[in-house]
Amino acid sequence: MGFFDFFKQPDVNQGVKEYQRTSGAVLLDVRTPEEYRSGHIPGSKNVPLQTIDKAASVAENKDTALYVYCQSGARSRQATGLLKQMGYTNVNNIGGIAAYTGKVER
Repeated sequence: MGFFDFFKQPDVNQGVKEYQRTSGAVLLDVRTPEEYRSGHIPGSKNVPLQTIDKAASVAENKDTALYVYCQSGARSRQATGLLKQMGYTNVNNIGGIAAYTGKVER
């Protein structure tokens, strides 16, 4: 891993493709409920960063593949760290919906 790889943002579009190919995976939107209602990636579950301790409501099994996104990638990075601390073993930060080019649901 080179020095500049640290600054590379995750590719939300690639992350959504990986989520779609992963059986039993959960797509987690950690934005506020208001942001979620204004437009979200189809199939995602809303568990705001402030209530990330309630992640078990959408992923009881700690081995469930979680694909986490927010608006820009900052909150999803925080959320993935917290989820790992909570014992989740397969957590992926896929970045922010701001860079998403697919269809959004409202």
